[in-house]
Amino acid sequence: MGMSVTISAADESDVEQIFKLQYLCFQSEAELYGNYRIDPLVQSLDSLRAEVASDLVYVARLGEEVVGAVRGALDPEGPDGTGRIGKLCVHPRLQGHGLGARLLEAAESGLAAQRHAKRFRLHTGHLSEPNLRLYRKAGYAMVGDTTGRDGVRLLLLEKDARGDAAYAASA
Repeated sequence: MGMSVTISAADESDVEQIFKLQYLCFQSEAELYGNYRIDPLVQSLDSLRAEVASDLVYVARLGEEVVGAVRGALDPEGPDGTGRIGKLCVHPRLQGHGLGARLLEAAESGLAAQRHAKRFRLHTGHLSEPNLRLYRKAGYAMVGDTTGRDGVRLLLLEKDARGDAAYAASA
């Protein structure tokens, strides 16, 4: 009999598992871009610990194992009320089972309820088709692009907190 995966808020005791999971999950992105200096791979443990303390961080658990994670915070550089979602990752052996969508939904719900976000913004690499499919399916639309500190071209996607994709497409 299999266990079910639960989604919950992360706490300090989850930091090391999130750190290791993030490193594992973003290897394929690094390979795709030929760049092993992408932000999720060079983030320090202390920096992650600070994010768990200040941001909304959710984890997917299979028993005691953290098998997915996502972060959410209000975007200090975006328009007022913009919730920033980032570093969504699911253990490779569990990808394709809807955990990414569940984690994304948890981050959106938390940002709307606890931080009063009016819209959500996230980014992904321009070659990351599985990520783009997930975000489009969740109602996100591209609103621009930028180059990350690591030199990777990132697509910026947004959606209204009410789920109105037309807002994001016109923004």
